[in-house]
Amino acid sequence: MCGIAGWVSYDSDLSASRDIVDAMVATMARRGPDDSGVWLRHDVALGHRRLAVIDLDGGKQPMTFDTPNGTVALTYSGEVYNYLELRRELLQKGHRFRTRSDTEVVLHGYLEWGDGLVDHLNGMFAFAIWDDRDSRLLLIRDRLGVKPLYYYPTPDGVLFGSEPKAILAHPSVRKVVDLDGLRGLLSHRLYTKPPGWSLWKGMSEVLPGTIVSVESGGIKSRTYWRLQPSEHRDDRETTIEHVRELLDDIVRRQLVADVPRCVLLSGGLDSSTITGLAARHLDDDGDSLRTFSVDFAGYEENFTPQEGCEAPDSQFVREMAAYHQLNHEVVMLDPEMLKDPAVRRAGIAARDLPTGFGDLDTSLYLLFDAISANSTVALSGESADEVFGGYLWFHDEAAQRDATFPWISFIRSRVGDPLPWVSEDLRRKTELDDYIDELYRSAAAEAGHLDDESETERRMRTVFYLSVARFVRYLLDRKDRLSMSVGLEVRVPFCDHRLVEYIYNTPWALKTFDGREKSLLRAASGEVVPRSIRDRKKAAYPLTQDPGYLRSIQDQARDLLGESSSPVFELVDRAWLTRAATAEVSAAPADTRFGIEAALDLHHWFDLYRPRLEL
Repeated sequence: MCGIAGWVSYDSDLSASRDIVDAMVATMARRGPDDSGVWLRHDVALGHRRLAVIDLDGGKQPMTFDTPNGTVALTYSGEVYNYLELRRELLQKGHRFRTRSDTEVVLHGYLEWGDGLVDHLNGMFAFAIWDDRDSRLLLIRDRLGVKPLYYYPTPDGVLFGSEPKAILAHPSVRKVVDLDGLRGLLSHRLYTKPPGWSLWKGMSEVLPGTIVSVESGGIKSRTYWRLQPSEHRDDRETTIEHVRELLDDIVRRQLVADVPRCVLLSGGLDSSTITGLAARHLDDDGDSLRTFSVDFAGYEENFTPQEGCEAPDSQFVREMAAYHQLNHEVVMLDPEMLKDPAVRRAGIAARDLPTGFGDLDTSLYLLFDAISANSTVALSGESADEVFGGYLWFHDEAAQRDATFPWISFIRSRVGDPLPWVSEDLRRKTELDDYIDELYRSAAAEAGHLDDESETERRMRTVFYLSVARFVRYLLDRKDRLSMSVGLEVRVPFCDHRLVEYIYNTPWALKTFDGREKSLLRAASGEVVPRSIRDRKKAAYPLTQDPGYLRSIQDQARDLLGESSSPVFELVDRAWLTRAATAEVSAAPADTRFGIEAALDLHHWFDLYRPRLEL
C-alpha cells in the first residue's frame, strides 16, 4: 500500500524538475512511511511513497523494465491478491522476476497483456504505467474504487496523485473551489459521491473500473468493468454454499502479508464473519488472530437504545473474542480526545475536504492510529451492508420508490432538511435539489435490467446498483484516507468483485429469504460466528453519547461566531449556527450536532488550505 504521484509534459523537459516532484510525493509521506522514490525522463516524472507489506526488501518503486524499444515504468498503490497465481502463469510464459513483490507481477503482466492486464487482476489498486514505446501514460483504478486516484489535465499533459494534496503541491495548480465543487461537497455530505468528482476545480477522480490514457494528442478513458445484470440459476442452498466458499477464498487471499495483520471487530455480523474466517485460517497455520475494536468511555454504562442501534457493540465483541480465543484489544476513546481540534484538523488534512461528520471521522482516525502502532494490515467488514442489503432503507418501500437516492429519502423522512446549516445564498447558487435529482437520474439510468424482471426486482436491482455505484464510494474513500494517513492498510473482503457480481444478481427474495436483512450473509457465516451475533440486528457505527461532547463543540462554534470576517459564513447560515451553538443540549434537534460539525470542519479547512471560492 502506497501513495503515487506524477507529471507528464510533452512540451517540456522534466528531467530537471526533481524538486517539484519531490514536493508532490512528500505530501503523501504518511501513506508510505517506509520508502520514497522518483523516476525522471524528458516527458515524464513518476513518484512513489511506499508502505512495505509484501517483499519488504524488494518491491521498491517506481519499478522499471527496459525493452528493446524503450522503458516501461510503474508506480503502484494497492494489493493484487492473486499475484502468486499470476506470477506462476507469467513464469510459464517466459518472464523472469527479480523480486517477490506483487508490484513486479503487475509490471510483467502489462508487458504480457498490455491494457488487458486489468482483466487478470483481483485486488484493490491504483497505478500509473509509462510506456516509452508509444509515449503513453495509463492511469488504472480497481473495479470498486477501493484505492483513490486523481488527475489534473494540463495544456501539454497531466498531473496525477493518490490524493488531491499531491496535485495541489504543484506550483501551477491553483486551489480553487467553484460551484461544481461545492455542489459535490454538499451531495457528499448526503453520502452521495458524484462520479469523477473532486472538490478542486480542474481536478477529476479516475472512475472505478476505468483506464485513463494520456498521449500527446489528449486524454481518453475507457471503462473495463461495471456491474452487469445476469440470470441467477442457483437455488438457495447452492447460493449460500457459493457465498461461503467465496468469502473463505477472499479472506484467505487477503491475509497474505509479510507484516503484522489484524481484523477490525465491531461485534456485528459483517466484521465477525471476516474475523471468524480469518481466525480459522490462521489457526490452521498455527497462528493466532489479533483484533481491535473502538469504544467510548462510559458508553456501555450509559447506553441509550436508538433506531439502528439497539444494544452496545462491546458485549458482542467480548463474545466473539471468547468464541475464537482472539488476541483482542479495545481502543477506548474519551471525550477529550474526540473534541480536540488538532484531531479534527488531522482528519480534514487526511481527506482534503471538510466532511462535517465529526466523531464519525475522528473516532475512526484515532482507532486507525492506535492500530498502526501494532499492525500494518487490517481486514474490515466495510461494504457488506451495501452488497448484502443491510441498511434500513433497503427495507423501506417508500425510500425504494422515491425518485431519489433511497438513503437521502430515508434521511429526509426522519430529519426533514438534512442540511439546515447551508446559507440561503449557497442554496440558491448551487441549486442543490436540482443537482441531486440529476445525479439520481443519471445513476439510475446506468442500472441494467433483465427482460423478464418483475417490478419489485427491477426496483431492488436499481437500489443495489445505486448502493454500490454511489453510496459505497463515499465509505471507501473515508476508510482509505483516514487509515492511510496513519500508515495502516485496510483491506475490504466484501469488495471482491466476484462476490459483488454474484450477490448483485441474486434475486431480492433470495437475499431476504428469512425475512430479515443480509439473509445470505447470515446463513453463509455458519459456525464461524456465534448465534447471538448471527441473530443480531444491524447496528450503525457508534457516535459518542456523552452530552459533554456536544457542549464542547458548541463552545467551539461560539468562538467561530466571534470571527466576523470568517469565510465560513460564505457557506454557513450564521443565524442558524447561532441558534445551534446556544441550544440546550437535551433539547437540541438531531441535525444540530452535524451542522455544528460542518461549520467547524469548514473553519479548519479554510485555515489549512486557503482555497479561493468562485461563487
